[in-house]
Amino acid sequence: MKYVRFRDPAGAVRRGEYENGQVHFGTESYALEDDAIDVLAPCEPSKIVCIGRNYADHADEMGSDVPDRPLLFLKPPNAVASHGDTITAPAGKERIDYEAELGVVVGEQCRHVPEDEAMDVVEGFTCVNDVSNRDDQRQEKNWIRGKAFDGAAPLGPVLATPDEVPDDAAVRSRVNGELKQDGHRGQLIFPVPELIAEITTYLTLEPGDVIATGTPEGVGPLEDGDEVEIEVEGVGTLEHTVRIP
Repeated sequence: MKYVRFRDPAGAVRRGEYENGQVHFGTESYALEDDAIDVLAPCEPSKIVCIGRNYADHADEMGSDVPDRPLLFLKPPNAVASHGDTITAPAGKERIDYEAELGVVVGEQCRHVPEDEAMDVVEGFTCVNDVSNRDDQRQEKNWIRGKAFDGAAPLGPVLATPDEVPDDAAVRSRVNGELKQDGHRGQLIFPVPELIAEITTYLTLEPGDVIATGTPEGVGPLEDGDEVEIEVEGVGTLEHTVRIP
């Protein structure tokens, strides 16, 4: 099953079922790209827990070692953007990058979750673009300027239940229609259950929180006006544009 959060023509926020390009709620149906509705991020996270260097080839292209345990950092709610949005990057930066990622949406409050029970707390999966301001990321240790700016975490367009997403689901990005990244879930150094167990050792996850599981090789810079597509097999394709002042 797939679900879409949206604002209907009356202004009410709804959660509809998504099937064959249509969003269904009650007796109403809308096309995903229908101007009558606004597609929203599929959840309202209190935080996005991001994983750095979780693909070996990406660690290599960044000139970094593969970590011996998951490398964690946070994006706050202000970073959330939605399918179809135009995100505005910080001004005066030389390099703003795209990073396609599989997002894990948490379905319940949880702490100290064992690996063998980790999938029980997962509501579903979505697409994430971990938009990154490399100028400041390279100058600071906590990555607030580099990773947590407004709109730095587009999510969507749907939440797909775990049965919809293969264990080796493709994770891809395209910029202006050109394929840039083409990895898959099976390449994760630390798989989803291990990530959940590690994260919940240290902090409580809330319903709607998102784990961004890392990006495959092929990251690169964005330019003003670029159209970005983030695809996760079984979820669909998140689309947004970029404004760089």
